Amino acid sequence: MDTMSSTATALIGFGAWQLVLTFALAMYRTTLVQTGRKAANDFAPDGSDVSEFGQRLTRARDNCYENLPVFAALVTGAILAGKTALLDPLAMTLLYARVAQSVTHLASTSVPAIFVRFGFYLAQLGIMLWWARLLLGS
Repeated sequence: MDTMSSTATALIGFGAWQLVLTFALAMYRTTLVQTGRKAANDFAPDGSDVSEFGQRLTRARDNCYENLPVFAALVTGAILAGKTALLDPLAMTLLYARVAQSVTHLASTSVPAIFVRFGFYLAQLGIMLWWARLLLGS
């Protein structure tokens, strides 16, 4: 049995995390509808019409899918070029930073939490910029 590279695992993990957040948002909204607190056709796309937690959940999910295309493009390019070894050392770190960013976002919007969340985001951006440099320079 072949083992997946860390890069492929991180790509699948990123997609799975996107699904977890989307499912959580769907369950949150379903609960609001089922309890009569919202009509099924009455949700603002940005989550501005629900509780503070609902807003954070919406933004965490949206931020994840906003960043997935760049991550997927770099990983797919590396896989197609047979260069996942360049990305493997930091692939899981990037995934862990993505999950940590989302969890921090869900937990709080306090100033310290925002700084922590931004740190996790900068780690992801830094890794992806490094990967782009490695892939384009190799």
